[in-house]
Amino acid sequence: MKKRKIMLWLLILSVIVSACSNTGEESSMEANYDMENSSEEMEIAEPETPSEEFSEAEESAPAQDNEEQVQQVETNTERKIIYNAHLNVEVKNFESSYTNIQNQVAEFDGYVVESSTFGATEGNPPSGQITARIPQTDFRSFIQLVEDGSSKVIDSSVSGQDVTEEYVDLESRLSSKQVVEKRLLGFMEQAEKTEDLLAISNDLATVQEEIEQIVGRMNYLENKSDLATVTIFLQENNTSLPSEGELNTWEKTKDQFMKSIHFLITAASAIFVFVVGNILLFLLVGVLVLFTYLFVRRKRKNHPE
Repeated sequence: MKKRKIMLWLLILSVIVSACSNTGEESSMEANYDMENSSEEMEIAEPETPSEEFSEAEESAPAQDNEEQVQQVETNTERKIIYNAHLNVEVKNFESSYTNIQNQVAEFDGYVVESSTFGATEGNPPSGQITARIPQTDFRSFIQLVEDGSSKVIDSSVSGQDVTEEYVDLESRLSSKQVVEKRLLGFMEQAEKTEDLLAISNDLATVQEEIEQIVGRMNYLENKSDLATVTIFLQENNTSLPSEGELNTWEKTKDQFMKSIHFLITAASAIFVFVVGNILLFLLVGVLVLFTYLFVRRKRKNHPE
């Protein structure tokens, strides 16, 4: 009887021990599975690629552009204005005035962009045109100097184009592009994969090309606004006789006398040119007339009536 009880207790104890061991194994397997899953999740979760960070940088750039542009518009007091001036003047002596204007351009630290001259023709006096770039701070003084040196100002005009807003926008865009360029250079130093390095290089080349275009446009606007363009057309005064209504009797007499002399000189000159220019023709006609006369005369002597 005691043996049976002992066997029964041993059987119950073995069942309990077996159950406990199974529970421990299941909990151990679950723990291992959780660790494996967590390790797999760690492997799957890769860090962001440089191109993705570059995209984020580009998305954040416009916001920075707007903020910087507003700040620059508020703080920038120097305006960028492109001035163009046109002058049409008459001078007493074309050659000396043309040379003087070119010398004055050099004195104002400017330079001549284009120049041309036209010789005198019948009814048209000598004339010419000069296009010069003059520092904006002095170009109005230069215009006044040219007008004072001329005998008559036919017309004068000055126009300006304000490009301040465009210049400020270019400055803002340049600043944001330089920030993106700096980030791309940092990504390139950290890149380990060849494909990431190629992608960053392409993006960097695009950004640097845009920076060059912006800088080129800014330099153009700076040059145009720092130096005004002045175009001068000058011609020599026409020398003409005073009108009839403005002359008194003595002046009318002198005018008519001069006209008569001019007519006689012109007529004599025309006759002289006609005679000398056709002297060979006159000689030929004279010889023919002389031979004809001699032939007729001899014929009459040989055959009297």
